[in-house]
Amino acid sequence: MFNDSVNRFRIISAIEGISFLLLIFIAMPIKYIGENPYPVKIFGMVHGILFIFFMLSLFQTKINKNWNKGFMFQLFVFSLLPFGALLIEKRVKAQRD
Repeated sequence: MFNDSVNRFRIISAIEGISFLLLIFIAMPIKYIGENPYPVKIFGMVHGILFIFFMLSLFQTKINKNWNKGFMFQLFVFSLLPFGALLIEKRVKAQRD
Protein backbone atom coordinates (compact mmCIF):
# COMPACT_ATOMS: atom_id res chain seq x y z
CA MET A 1 0.00 0.00 0.00
CA PHE A 2 2.78 2.45 0.86
CA ASN A 3 5.01 1.22 -2.00
CA ASP A 4 3.20 3.24 -4.65
CA SER A 5 3.63 7.02 -4.44
CA VAL A 6 0.00 7.64 -5.45
CA ASN A 7 -1.36 5.43 -2.66
CA ARG A 8 0.98 7.08 -0.17
CA PHE A 9 -0.20 10.51 -1.38
CA ARG A 10 -3.87 9.52 -1.07
CA ILE A 11 -3.39 8.31 2.52
CA ILE A 12 -1.42 11.39 3.56
CA SER A 13 -4.02 13.60 1.87
CA ALA A 14 -6.85 11.93 3.79
CA ILE A 15 -5.05 12.23 7.14
CA GLU A 16 -4.15 15.86 6.47
CA GLY A 17 -7.75 16.60 5.47
CA ILE A 18 -9.08 15.06 8.68
CA SER A 19 -6.63 17.11 10.75
CA PHE A 20 -7.82 20.26 8.95
CA LEU A 21 -11.45 19.45 9.74
CA LEU A 22 -10.60 18.77 13.39
CA LEU A 23 -8.80 22.10 13.57
CA ILE A 24 -11.67 24.04 12.01
CA PHE A 25 -14.70 22.34 13.52
CA ILE A 26 -13.44 21.27 16.95
CA ALA A 27 -10.39 23.27 18.01
CA MET A 28 -11.49 26.66 16.69
CA PRO A 29 -14.92 26.60 18.41
CA ILE A 30 -13.25 25.54 21.65
CA LYS A 31 -10.91 28.50 21.30
CA TYR A 32 -13.51 31.13 20.53
CA ILE A 33 -16.60 29.80 22.32
CA GLY A 34 -14.90 28.03 25.21
CA GLU A 35 -12.09 30.58 25.46
CA ASN A 36 -9.44 27.86 25.59
CA PRO A 37 -6.61 28.36 23.08
CA TYR A 38 -4.69 25.14 23.80
CA PRO A 39 -6.55 22.82 21.37
CA VAL A 40 -5.73 25.19 18.50
CA LYS A 41 -2.06 25.14 19.46
CA ILE A 42 -1.99 21.35 19.50
CA PHE A 43 -4.18 20.67 16.45
CA GLY A 44 -2.54 23.55 14.58
CA MET A 45 0.93 22.15 15.05
CA VAL A 46 -0.16 18.63 14.11
CA HIS A 47 -1.96 19.92 11.03
CA GLY A 48 1.07 22.01 10.04
CA ILE A 49 3.37 19.00 10.19
CA LEU A 50 0.89 16.89 8.23
CA PHE A 51 0.58 19.66 5.62
CA ILE A 52 4.36 19.60 5.15
CA PHE A 53 4.19 15.82 4.62
CA PHE A 54 1.30 16.41 2.19
CA MET A 55 3.35 18.85 0.13
CA LEU A 56 6.42 16.59 0.10
CA SER A 57 4.27 13.67 -0.99
CA LEU A 58 2.60 15.79 -3.66
CA PHE A 59 5.96 16.77 -5.15
CA GLN A 60 7.26 13.22 -4.98
CA THR A 61 4.17 11.86 -6.71
CA LYS A 62 4.33 14.60 -9.34
CA ILE A 63 7.88 13.55 -10.18
CA ASN A 64 7.19 9.80 -10.09
CA LYS A 65 3.94 9.89 -12.09
CA ASN A 66 4.78 12.82 -14.36
CA TRP A 67 1.76 14.88 -13.30
CA ASN A 68 1.60 18.26 -15.00
CA LYS A 69 1.91 21.46 -13.02
CA GLY A 70 -1.74 22.41 -13.53
CA PHE A 71 -2.99 19.18 -11.98
CA MET A 72 -0.55 19.53 -9.10
CA PHE A 73 -1.65 23.15 -8.51
CA GLN A 74 -5.29 22.06 -8.57
CA LEU A 75 -4.61 19.46 -5.86
CA PHE A 76 -2.78 22.08 -3.79
CA VAL A 77 -5.74 24.48 -4.01
CA PHE A 78 -8.12 21.69 -2.99
CA SER A 79 -5.98 21.05 0.09
CA LEU A 80 -6.75 24.59 1.27
CA LEU A 81 -10.50 23.95 1.32
CA PRO A 82 -12.45 22.25 4.08
CA PHE A 83 -13.47 18.83 2.73
CA GLY A 84 -10.93 19.37 -0.06
CA ALA A 85 -9.45 15.94 0.65
CA LEU A 86 -12.62 14.48 -0.88
CA LEU A 87 -12.03 16.45 -4.07
CA ILE A 88 -8.38 15.39 -4.10
CA GLU A 89 -9.39 11.74 -3.75
CA LYS A 90 -11.88 12.07 -6.61
CA ARG A 91 -9.38 13.75 -8.96
CA VAL A 92 -6.52 11.37 -8.17
CA LYS A 93 -8.77 8.37 -8.63
CA ALA A 94 -9.97 9.73 -11.99
CA GLN A 95 -6.33 10.36 -13.00
CA ARG A 96 -5.41 6.73 -12.26
CA ASP A 97 -8.30 5.27 -14.29
